[in-house]
Amino acid sequence: MNLPNILTLSRIIMIPVFVIIFYLPGEWGYFVSAAIFALAAATDWLDGYLARRLDQSTPFGAFLDPVADKLMVAVALTVLVEAHASFILTIPATVIIGREIVISALREWMAEIGSRASVAVSYIGKIKTTAQMTSITLLLAFPVGQTWTYAGLALLYVAAGLTLWSMILYLKAAWPDLFPRKSHD
Repeated sequence: MNLPNILTLSRIIMIPVFVIIFYLPGEWGYFVSAAIFALAAATDWLDGYLARRLDQSTPFGAFLDPVADKLMVAVALTVLVEAHASFILTIPATVIIGREIVISALREWMAEIGSRASVAVSYIGKIKTTAQMTSITLLLAFPVGQTWTYAGLALLYVAAGLTLWSMILYLKAAWPDLFPRKSHD
């Protein structure tokens, strides 16, 4: 167990903490749950940086890091969909969660057939992650209807659009394996 893996595990541990605090009575719970989510998002960057910098990448970390990210985002979006009870928030949340399920299944299938589609993490992916984490932090921090909530919602739509774009890139890379051409010898 090394520091990057401990940071990744801490993200998973923070999930129920920010959910419980979000639902506590009083407006202070919004800001505290958002701060915990933002801290967890920061550890996502930090654990990867430390793993590379300290040469402490492990198979366990490579497995757990994306799991922690997906759990954190899916749980936060689920909490927000319930809190907002609005199709306007439900649409991008569904796109983001649905994309994660599709890409996870695609990666598993590609690994199973021994042909892992390679799509490098691009600048678009970094923008998507930043927009997604910032939007969720804003949406957790402010009750429904406040000005910053609308900014968070706009960023969530940006993240959902970039999420769809990245899914298209993954599917395009996997297309030859999904629909192989029959050779006519």
